[in-house]
Amino acid sequence: MSMTHQYDLTDTFPFLATLNEAAIAQFRQRIGVASIPAGQHVCREGDICPQLAVVLSGSVRVYKVGETGREITLYRIGQQDSCILTASCILSQTRFPALAVVEQDVQVALIPAANLREWVAQHEVWRTYVFNLLSRRLAEVITTLDEVAFRRVDVRLAECLLTLTQQQAQATITHQQLASELGSAREVVSRILKDFEREGLIALTRGIITVQDRAGLQKRARA
Repeated sequence: MSMTHQYDLTDTFPFLATLNEAAIAQFRQRIGVASIPAGQHVCREGDICPQLAVVLSGSVRVYKVGETGREITLYRIGQQDSCILTASCILSQTRFPALAVVEQDVQVALIPAANLREWVAQHEVWRTYVFNLLSRRLAEVITTLDEVAFRRVDVRLAECLLTLTQQQAQATITHQQLASELGSAREVVSRILKDFEREGLIALTRGIITVQDRAGLQKRARA
């Protein structure tokens, strides 16, 4: 992880423009920027959260692993966004309950935990920022849980494939990666993909899925 303090704070936190220069200068002193390569875990289950990271570029996947080894993606963190689990752990001084891994090289603004607690207590704009972050991400997690609990895997898989192939007909992804994305077992995903292939909706090659009948796949996604 490489670290620097050279960046424009108000680009990342535009609400700070409402504060005086002394407050902005204090924030600028305490917040740093780091670059983290793809594939690196930034948090593991049980970790203490020493800082809140706000993504400036790139992508981070936050996920949970069950006792059987099955994974489910809780949410992704993209540009100008942050992790509600980290924020919650910092404010409640508890440990991280999931895992977070860099999917695409990221640059992040890092706010030390002690400073975040202090600023949330002292400044309404920071309280509003954190509470908005919590409410937005909580809605996403509830949607994910609702889908896993109440929607069929084949419907969710069809939707996932449509999303992955919005720009081009092919998606480079393994059956295990799809299973982790959907919170299902690889065997279940493989079986459904074979069904899709028999129906002429997709073509399967090693590590690549090609959508051949997008309209048909859309029909499955609406089932």
